Amino acid sequence: MSYSPCGNYLAIGSHDNTIYLLDTKTYNTRSKTSKLTGHSSFITALDWSQDSQYIRSVCGAYELLFFNAKTKKRDPKGPSNTQGTIWTDQTCKLGWNVQGIFPSGCDGSHVNRCAMTADQKLIASGDDWGLVNVYYNPLLDKHKGNMYRGHSEHVTNVKFSQNGKYLFSAGGQDQTTICWKQK
Repeated sequence: MSYSPCGNYLAIGSHDNTIYLLDTKTYNTRSKTSKLTGHSSFITALDWSQDSQYIRSVCGAYELLFFNAKTKKRDPKGPSNTQGTIWTDQTCKLGWNVQGIFPSGCDGSHVNRCAMTADQKLIASGDDWGLVNVYYNPLLDKHKGNMYRGHSEHVTNVKFSQNGKYLFSAGGQDQTTICWKQK
């Protein structure tokens, strides 16, 4: 789930391959909900553009799709139409600026979650090996960054604090939350 930067919408990625867009004035799920469709698998991540005009999303089938929030429709030319767009976060593990996030020989399923600092300087990821990885944005070279071990197994989520000084990670099997301090 993610609120639009303007605060007018709540986008909810669902296991039924749909993104539900709720109007935050009423949160009425019957009359004010729009369905954004096009994915062929469950939604794993979604990001808003800073101007609240676009949503990009990734699903379990590793599709990166773009939606126009005004028209409530999928934009097949999204990668071209959003060139130069500033995104509020980078939870999607697919995209131009995270193309080096996957270690060599991996199929993409090993990276579980990504996050970006508000100033867009750093990107973090959590993976199946219990590692929290921190990279400079954009991450174009193959998996070049700092790796931190703290979890016993897979890391299910990572998120930066608003000021970017702290990175929080959540472990799956160890059920631990770790707060990492940025230098």
